[in-house]
Amino acid sequence: MTHEAMMPEGLVLVLVCGGSVRRSDTPWGKVDRYVWKGATMRVDETATGEVIKRLRRAEGQIRGVIGMLEDGRDCADVVTQLAAVSRALDRAGFKIIASGLQQCVTAAEDGEDQTVNLERMEKLFLSLA
Repeated sequence: MTHEAMMPEGLVLVLVCGGSVRRSDTPWGKVDRYVWKGATMRVDETATGEVIKRLRRAEGQIRGVIGMLEDGRDCADVVTQLAAVSRALDRAGFKIIASGLQQCVTAAEDGEDQTVNLERMEKLFLSLA
C-alpha cells in the first residue's frame, strides 16, 4: 500500500494495493510508488484533509515523545504518549479505508463489480486491526 500526497494545488491521497515499486521523479524529488495494473482508489478530498491533519498531529506527538525521552521522563508517561500516537495513526488509516469502502459502495450502486476492491479493503482493514 502506498499513500501519495501531491501538492501544492490539490492534496490527493492515492490508495494503491499490490503491484511493484517504481521510482518517479517529481518536482518534490524522487518518490517511490506502488504500481498496480488495476484501478486505484482515490481518497476523497474531505477525507484527505482530515487524514493529513491527523498525521500532522501524530507527527507533533512523536516529536513530544522524542523530547520526553531526551529529558529522561518516566517510562510510563512515554509509553502512554506512544499509545496515543499509535491510536492517531490507526484512526488515519481507518479513515482512508472508510473512503475506499465508500467508493466501493458507490461503484456497486452504479452496477460495477466490486469483489476485488472489497477484498483489498478487507486486507487493509485487517492490517490495522
